[in-house]
Amino acid sequence: MSEIIWLRNVRLEMGIEKFEDGFIETQTGSFDLKIQEGSIVEKHSHPYAIPSNEKVLDAKGLLAVPTFKEMHNHLDKTYLSLDWKSCKPVKNLEQRLYYEALELNELVPTTKQRASKMIKQILSNGSTHIRTHVNIDPYIGLKNLEGVRESLEDYSDKLTYEIVAFPQHGLLRDDMGSLMKEAMRSGAHIVGGLDPAGIDKNIEKSLYEVLNLATEFDAGIDIHLHDHGHVGFYTIDKFAEMVRDAKWYNKTAISHAFSLGDVPIEQTTELAETLSEVGMSIMSTIPITRNIPPLELLDQKGVKVYLGCDGFYDSWSPFGNGDVLEKSMRYCERFNRKDEKTLAHSLKWATGGTTPLNEQGEVAWPLEGDEASLVLLEAECSAEAVARLPKREAVLFRGKVVAGSM
Repeated sequence: MSEIIWLRNVRLEMGIEKFEDGFIETQTGSFDLKIQEGSIVEKHSHPYAIPSNEKVLDAKGLLAVPTFKEMHNHLDKTYLSLDWKSCKPVKNLEQRLYYEALELNELVPTTKQRASKMIKQILSNGSTHIRTHVNIDPYIGLKNLEGVRESLEDYSDKLTYEIVAFPQHGLLRDDMGSLMKEAMRSGAHIVGGLDPAGIDKNIEKSLYEVLNLATEFDAGIDIHLHDHGHVGFYTIDKFAEMVRDAKWYNKTAISHAFSLGDVPIEQTTELAETLSEVGMSIMSTIPITRNIPPLELLDQKGVKVYLGCDGFYDSWSPFGNGDVLEKSMRYCERFNRKDEKTLAHSLKWATGGTTPLNEQGEVAWPLEGDEASLVLLEAECSAEAVARLPKREAVLFRGKVVAGSM
């Protein structure tokens, strides 16, 4: 029989109290959770008579929230573990790509070392799932993929992951089609793409090539789309049409999707219904200098919304710390979400959709049978966790402490 572990005296959300003026307070209580084979098999009010021969981890009254999902990242690009380096100033995206290409060969020997440092930091912040885009390009081929795959495999008992084959320097150039196919055969799980208009200069052909690769390898798709305004909007609309025609439902995503925040809300509302229909997700990094998709609207229309930290401390930016919870906080700060309900609701985009309470204030997590993956932190409720970003005291993945300590 597998080992039994009890998580004792953990604070969990139990419901909400409503007041006449519309104010809401989250109600919590202390619980003891029995964990076996990576899942929560029993949930009891604390204190519970735990058998003396079974292992106990004392949560000391800390709040538990679901672990997070880092859904847009670049493990291969970071400078972490190397000496300090700031970014060179550039005039446009093409120049940034040029400077990045110049240092690719220099960075390749340390890919695994740098990626591992980044994974450790992301994990310590509470994310137990990472979707990373990895450069597949004519300069270094698959060398970054090799290092990133090895680093992730080293952490496979602490988190889950997805690797996106990312044509950073364009898909419709050189021998990228062959390189992308080789990447999919060599450990990548998802087909990536980049700005069909701005980089590939041919929207329909670029989208066709991405979808063709995905169907050949029975894989998902995640396209970086920085193109703004009506060009970016048309790209998403056309892609959704192609996904519907190919019946490639629930396998596609658009990262950034700034254009959904550029066009009139009526257009985005109509397109959101289509995105929901074909199961196309939106991945946002909550930038502070650009329009972002209307996440609330998308969520209301049934579009799955996820957050990511993007690359951090690399040739693109010296900023960032790998904290997806901070992205939820930034969203709330940007859009004036300050009350208990909206703060708590915003946790769902960091966790991949799971919140302790549902929209009606009823307990939705953790329930018996749920995976025992959770973050313990010093907060009274998830609304405070989003607003105040407390230290992650411990991170559990399938019942095992994988970061912090208890």
